[in-house]
Amino acid sequence: MRRQDQIVEARKLLGYLDKRTTALAESVYRNPVSDYTCPQQAERERELFFRKGAFNVGLSALLPNPGDWMTHDYSGVPILLSRDREGRLGAFHNVCRHRGARVANGSGSGEKDFRCPYHGWCYGLDGALIARPDEPSFAAAPRETHGLRPLPVVEKHGMIWVSPDPDAKFDVDEMLGGMGGDLAAYGLETWHHYETRVLRRKMNWKLGVDTFGETYHLQHLHPETVDPLFYSNRCTFDAFGPNHRMLAARKTFDALRSQPEHEWDVFDNTVVICVLFPNTVFTYQRDHVETWHFFPGDTVDETVIYVSLYIPAPVDNPKSKEHWDRNFNLLMATVEMEDFPTCEGMQIGFRSGAQDAITFGRNEPALQHFHKSITAALTA
Repeated sequence: MRRQDQIVEARKLLGYLDKRTTALAESVYRNPVSDYTCPQQAERERELFFRKGAFNVGLSALLPNPGDWMTHDYSGVPILLSRDREGRLGAFHNVCRHRGARVANGSGSGEKDFRCPYHGWCYGLDGALIARPDEPSFAAAPRETHGLRPLPVVEKHGMIWVSPDPDAKFDVDEMLGGMGGDLAAYGLETWHHYETRVLRRKMNWKLGVDTFGETYHLQHLHPETVDPLFYSNRCTFDAFGPNHRMLAARKTFDALRSQPEHEWDVFDNTVVICVLFPNTVFTYQRDHVETWHFFPGDTVDETVIYVSLYIPAPVDNPKSKEHWDRNFNLLMATVEMEDFPTCEGMQIGFRSGAQDAITFGRNEPALQHFHKSITAALTA
C-alpha cells in the first residue's frame, strides 16, 4: 500500500474514532439467502469463476526458485505450476497426454522432469514431452504436439494468477481495477512462504469471504481473542472494480494523534484486508502476510480453504520458528473455533426458511460491494 494512501486511510480512521462511526454505504442491502443455497447459482459460479475465469494462487514465494513446482486442485481442475531452469513460471493441466493420469502430486523442488506413474511418459519443467517408453509405437503422435496442455498464468506484483481454461485471456491489472499499485508497494517479491494449511468446512464459499468483510462482529464473536486488539465497527472501505480494501484500527491507533504525519507507522497500528475478486482475501498484519483462498466444495454447502502465511525473512533459528508457529496456530484457532463454526450455523439456518434475504447494514459496505460484484458478474 502506497505511503500517501496510508496517510489518507489513517486520517479516515481517526475521524471515525472521533465520531464513533465507520465507513458507511448509502443504504442497507438485502442479499438473497439463495445466494448461499441455490445449486444452480453454485454451478454458474463454479463455471464462471473457477473453470473459465482467473484466480489468485498466492504469492510468488510459493515457487521461489528454478525447479520449484506445485499442484493445485482446488478449482476442480488439476493444475501443475512449475518454474523452469531460467526461472520462468508455467502452468499446465496436470494430465498426461497419453492416458490422462496425473504426472505430479503435492509440491517439490529441484525436479528435472515429471514422470507419469502409469506408463512412464516424461515431461520437462516447461511441460514438453521429453521421453516415453517404446517411442516407435507412437511415431504418429509427435512429441512436439503431446506436451502437457499449457494454461494461462501471470506473475505480477509478487503474486500469481492462473486460469484452468487453456483459452482464457486475462489482464491482471485490469482485474485488479486500480489496486495493482497498492499490491506493488508491498514488495511481495521479497517475501518468504512459511506454511500453508487446508481446511474443509460445511458452509458456502462466499460465507468464508464474508468473514473478512466487516469489523462489526469483533466485540461479540471475539471478546477474548481479537476484540482486545482491534476497535470493533471501525474500518475504512475503498472499492477497486469488483475488489476492495479495508483498514481496521488496532487499539494502539490513537497513539498517532501525538505524532506528526510523516512519522506515522500506519501498518503497525492497523490490519489491511483486501479481497481480490472473486475468492482471495489478502491481509497485511504488521510483520506478516496471509492469503486466504476459498473454493466451492462438492456441494453448495461446502467450501475448501487454503491459508498461506508469508514472512519477511526465512526462519533460521528455533526461536523464530516458535514465534511463527505460535502466530499461525493462534490465527487458525480463532477462525476454526469462532468464525467458521458460526458460519456453519448460518448455513444451516439458511435452509430453515426463516428469511428470504439477509440484511447488510450501512456499516457493512464491503459485504454489500462483494455480493453486488458477484451478482453483476453472473448477470453480465
